[in-house]
Order: sequence, then structure tokens, then C-alpha cells
Amino acid sequence: MALLCCRAILRFSSRSYHYYRIKDLSPDNCKPGNKVNVKGWVKSIRNMKGNLFVDINDGSGPQNFQLVINKEKAIDTAYGCSVDACGVLVASPKNHLELHVDTLTEVGKCPLTEGYPFYPKKSYPPEYIRNHLHLRSRVNSLASTFRVRHEATRAFNEYLQRGGFVQIHTPVLTSNDCEGAGEAFLVKPLNEQLLKGMAKETVPLEHAYFDRATFLTVSGQLHLEAMAHGLDKVYTFGPTFRAENCKSNIHLSEFYMLELEEAFMGTLDELTHRVEDMLKSVTKSVIDRSAADLGVVRKSNSPDGGGQLEDYFRWIDKPFPRLTYDEAMHILQANEAKLKSPVRREEGINKEQELFLVEHCQSPVFVCLWPKAIKSFYMRENAQNPSLVDALDLLVPHVGELVGGSVREDSYDRLRRKLPNADVLQWYLELRKFGSVTTAGFGMGFERYLAWLLNVHNVKDVIPFPRWAHNCVM
Repeated sequence: MALLCCRAILRFSSRSYHYYRIKDLSPDNCKPGNKVNVKGWVKSIRNMKGNLFVDINDGSGPQNFQLVINKEKAIDTAYGCSVDACGVLVASPKNHLELHVDTLTEVGKCPLTEGYPFYPKKSYPPEYIRNHLHLRSRVNSLASTFRVRHEATRAFNEYLQRGGFVQIHTPVLTSNDCEGAGEAFLVKPLNEQLLKGMAKETVPLEHAYFDRATFLTVSGQLHLEAMAHGLDKVYTFGPTFRAENCKSNIHLSEFYMLELEEAFMGTLDELTHRVEDMLKSVTKSVIDRSAADLGVVRKSNSPDGGGQLEDYFRWIDKPFPRLTYDEAMHILQANEAKLKSPVRREEGINKEQELFLVEHCQSPVFVCLWPKAIKSFYMRENAQNPSLVDALDLLVPHVGELVGGSVREDSYDRLRRKLPNADVLQWYLELRKFGSVTTAGFGMGFERYLAWLLNVHNVKDVIPFPRWAHNCVM
């Protein structure tokens, strides 16, 4: 009975034809002689020997499907049109299934001369495609990108749920700026009359709705820490916002963050193992399920056609090296002549230097034990050297920093001394007062992961509707 229900989801009966998505037109589901119904958008048309050969794609996968139409039955259709075809499956000379069409209906026209931005057999730079966000799912490489994004989302959720993590819906509206860098968007109602009606003498008018300054979240970490003090293993996976006037290829004003927190985890060794195991497990899963889409995207973004997937993903079978911050500084200082930017210990590691370290190690690499002065208040002081914190960054090819994490400060007194906003974060301090445990966790920019995975040069091209400074279209 379960099998019959599953098959019913794949297809439905329309007279004597059965509807299939193109990705399901396989020998396991159908055979030559079957009468089927397919729908999609026209990708190419060829006129040969009394027949029209029309390739269509319905978005279910990267492979097009060929319709063979007798010219006498053909209708006036064109590239980009949406069509509905019924016919009989036939094995082609190359042993692929194709549809010999009985009826073809044009569902929607696509007049190329009236402003449609993508012409057949032409390639376009990402900057041009970005100007047409509402239509870019029709570009093959972008459609593949968004299917891979879907599979990666599924794979991260499956990995964490197998590991016993509870997904937490952390708030988008928050009264704290976890990173403390002033990069938050302030939220207030548009309706000034509403604010005036809610005003209090002790509260600025722009804060009248919540009685305090309220922001779009820059991180769900602090909320996860609260949950981890009762649920032990938690994560969140959702939108995050940063008000940065940054035009780099790895920054967005709205992006997705995967963040997790584990109670009773007290060492960087445990945390680096969690990060490495997750990335390798998830990437293997995405390769297994999305190899064809990966190939399409990598080929479109690489002068050499993307190379072999096996070559690009050799890192999966090798342990990630671990460097201390001091060791990373020594490597950079020894090679400063090769770098455009000066190496200064007190300023951290910039993107150029991150990528140099990755190239030097020929691998993704962890940098651990950072100077306390350049890291956040919630990171635990190192027991052997209090000028350092138990923090890590994972640096990867092409992107630089992918993951940032730490063991959290578990001392009530130390945290109280360095808490930046004691009034707003009193609740955070109280976590160290009532049944406190050591927790550790990290955050990963999902778009950066996808850019690394797909060899895409700009994170704006791995998110459906990118937002960045001076740009919020649709």
C-alpha cells in the first residue's frame, strides 16, 4: 500500500497518458511503449528529416528531455515557451528514452523580441544574470545551483538530526547584537502614529514598540546557548542580517547561517572534530545525490570545465591540519614578501592571508587559540595562557573563513567582567549561575559553503534573491 501511495505522488492519470517529471523518466519507472505526459520549458529546437526535435526541461533535474514531433502535428512554438506534451516513449538510437508526440499544447508563449533577457545558445556573465532575478531560475547553471542548495540544506539537517540535535527556531527580532560590532539593522514600525500612541516618557520614540532597541538578528548563538542549558545539543539554520557597506564577493546583507551548540563540550579538539565530521559527511551526501548538478555549475564557472569532481574533493579523505594562531602568524611572516597586505598579529588574518594559509597547507585548515583582544567576549580564556581564547576558524579554498567557533566562557566572574552590555545581557550571565555547564559551538555561512562546494566566485550567485548594500530588488 505504501508503494502505491508513493507512485501516486510521482504521476497522475490524464486520460490514457500518465504524467511524469523528467527526472523520473527512467527504466525503473517506465518503458518504451508507455503513454506519458510531460511538461516543461523549451530549451532548443532542431528541424531534421520531416521532424522537429524539441528539448524541454521541467526543472526537476539538469537533463533535458527530447520530444520528437511530426511536422504535420507541430504547432508554432519557440525557445523559452512552456509546453504540455503527450505521446509514446521510444528508445532512441543512443538507447535514451524520447517522446514521440501525439499532442503538443503551448501553455505560455515567450516572445524573445519583447524583452526576454536570455537567448538560446548564448552565455551571460553573472552580473548580467543578476539584473534579472525573477527569471534566473531559467538559466541552466542557476537552476542546478538552487537544486544543490536544496540538497545541501537537506543534508545538513539530516546530519544534525542523526546526531541527536534539536532544531531551534531562534528569533529574527532580538534586543542584543551578539557580535557587538554595530552591524545590526534597527527595526521599527513604519507607522509613526502607532509609535506616538505607544510612546513612554522614559523610552525614545523609535524604540516605543518594544520599549527597547530591537534589531534583525546577526546571530542566533546566544539564544542557542540558552537552549543548550536544558536540551544539550541544539542548532538553528536560518536567515541572518548584517548592515555592512561591503562589496566583496563573500558578503551579503542577508544570508543563511548554520549554528550549533553542544553542552558538556569543553575542548577545541572536540569542536574541530564536530566541524570536520559534519562538513565531510554532508559534502559526501551532496555529491552522491547531486553529482550531475554539481558538474553543470562547476563547468559553467571554470575555464577548464571544472575538472573531475574526485580531484576537487580529495580533501574529504584527508584530515584537516590544525595550526595555532601563533603558528599561522609565523608562516605568514616568513612569506610576507609574497603578500600584498602587511602581517600584523594584533589585526588578525585577512582574506588574502587566509587563502595563502590554505594554499600553504594544500588543504582546509583550522586556526586555533586566538588572541583574546581580537575575539568576542563570550569566548573562554585559555587555561594555560589567559591572553588567548579557545577559539577556532576553519579556512577553506576559494572562500577563506568558512566556520568560526569557540568554547564558551563558563566562568561567571570572568564573563561579568567583560560583558559589553550587562543590562541587556543579564539573562546571558545568569546561565552561568543556575546549573551551568560548559558549552561549545560554531557558526557557518551557508552561502560560503555553497560557493566553495560549487566553485562559484560570488556568494550572490548561490542564493535565490541576494541582498547587499544598495541592492534589494523584489
